[in-house]
Amino acid sequence: MNFFNRQKTRTPAETVKSLKENILRLDQSAAGEGRKRINEEVSRLLASTKNSLSGEGDAEPSPDVIAQVANEVYAQDLLSLMVIHLGKFDFEARKDVCHIYNTLLRRQLGVRSPTVDTIATRPDIIFNTLKGYANADIALNTGMILKEMLRYEPLARILLHSEQFYTFPNHIENTTFGISCDAFGCMKETLTRHKPMVAQYLDANYDRFFNMYTTLILSANYVTKRQSLKLLGEILLDRANYSIMTRYISSEANLKMMMNFLRDKSRNIQFEAFHVFKVFVANPNKPAQIATILRRNKDKLLIFLKEFHNDKDDEQFNDEKQFLIAQIQQL
Repeated sequence: MNFFNRQKTRTPAETVKSLKENILRLDQSAAGEGRKRINEEVSRLLASTKNSLSGEGDAEPSPDVIAQVANEVYAQDLLSLMVIHLGKFDFEARKDVCHIYNTLLRRQLGVRSPTVDTIATRPDIIFNTLKGYANADIALNTGMILKEMLRYEPLARILLHSEQFYTFPNHIENTTFGISCDAFGCMKETLTRHKPMVAQYLDANYDRFFNMYTTLILSANYVTKRQSLKLLGEILLDRANYSIMTRYISSEANLKMMMNFLRDKSRNIQFEAFHVFKVFVANPNKPAQIATILRRNKDKLLIFLKEFHNDKDDEQFNDEKQFLIAQIQQL
């Protein structure tokens, strides 16, 4: 009798097809028992898809099964649908979506990354993932997916060169602490992981980028201000960004801003500003206007620096401070 009662087992590819159908049904159904059942089915199908990609228990996943699942995910446009509808899924299902994304993004066929190639033809997937920061329920899930996407230069390039990149300050400034830090982490990843590509972009879009970035440095939020100053120091001191650094330290406004930060009430802000200020002073080819400001403030700067963070037990910092004092004395 068991022979007649057996249910047909879905193949992994059929599971993915069914997942798409149920996600679309979820979108169309009203709240209530029917929607709850569809949501449970979406959760079950996502868990099944995740297991197909990562293997059940201790078993290694089958390369053939992974290929079937991946190709069906691409064909059914699930890379887009999972992000767009993520807010409607249950808590565990959202975690499964992150797992599916991470597994597929890391999948390689020789030197190719098929999922990266697929997303590169669909920039809307990247932009919708970034937009997830506007929804507190899913922000950390979409943040995790975005961070994984940004490991790959073609996807980071699409985001950096887009209008959507300039929405980062909004996600950093107008969200809760956890979401703000996550969004800042993704912006930092965009600006630091693929150095030659980023240097080329900053060179070509210097004014627009630093107009935006200065709003973060001048933020009323302490954490945003500190993180932004710290990242600015890293960007300027990176060898790949030499021409950007040269432009930045030729600006009187930038020098005055850092000198003001040196006197900030927060010692941590002072410390981060010091690491940018030192680049202005250490520049052997200071533009006339920069040299003039430093010369005009020479005596005050010497008195200030001799007392600056003397309690800090940091050999490199103390060496740099003595170097700056010597440079200023020679002005």
